Amino acid sequence: MTAPAAPSANSRIAVVTGASSGIGAATARQLAAAGYRVVLTARRKDRIESLAEEITAAGHQATAYALDITDRAAVDEFATAFKTVGVVVNNAGGALGADPVATGDPADWRQMYETNVIGTLNVTQALLPALTASGDGTVVVLSSTAGHGTYEGGGGYVAAKHAEHVLAETLRLEIVGLPVRVVEIAPGMVKTDEFALTRFGGDTEKAAKVYAGVAEPLTADDVADTITWAVSRPSHVNIDLLIVRPRAQASNTKIHRDA
Repeated sequence: MTAPAAPSANSRIAVVTGASSGIGAATARQLAAAGYRVVLTARRKDRIESLAEEITAAGHQATAYALDITDRAAVDEFATAFKTVGVVVNNAGGALGADPVATGDPADWRQMYETNVIGTLNVTQALLPALTASGDGTVVVLSSTAGHGTYEGGGGYVAAKHAEHVLAETLRLEIVGLPVRVVEIAPGMVKTDEFALTRFGGDTEKAAKVYAGVAEPLTADDVADTITWAVSRPSHVNIDLLIVRPRAQASNTKIHRDA
């Protein structure tokens, strides 16, 4: 993999949603190390403030901004702080539950749609003028392999991620000609501290079973490296869709597990 190109002077701000943990936090660290001034957003203010301090102590630039991306008024207010933005990483999202469609909780489905889809829509709409004004903007949508193939027990999350994939695909068609790229990164199995635990309501046993026998699932840093590579390509290069899985995972339902 080639070294990331230095971001241009007029597009050095990178906004990362869901930056309080996991892929979001790892992406913020890597973009900062690549020369971007990162703006960390998440609901957990203490987490992003701590991360901003860590990044600053490492000699990079970071600012924390507590934000609920499903609150459109709050997102619009946040966007007024920027004349130009170079990169927006729509990372905030997540899964809740693994019940079949017949018994799934509509509240879980609604929350997943609001966070993964409406949250991404809110942030992208609010910051699109600043991305365009930069003359070299990039929208990153962090979807999932769930947005490209279904599996039993995944109905609500799969539906939300399919919608997020279509949002990115449609936006790319609609803004062609503007100086803004639309990149979709779709990770497969990623082991982070919180994803599976949140999905199963804090049940550590169920969360552990997701990764049981898989020697090397993807890490948050693996995905962050992929994001940083994609956004640091030359301006005329657009990575429309990049699906990244661990070697042990051939599909959403075909995974090699050691006995």
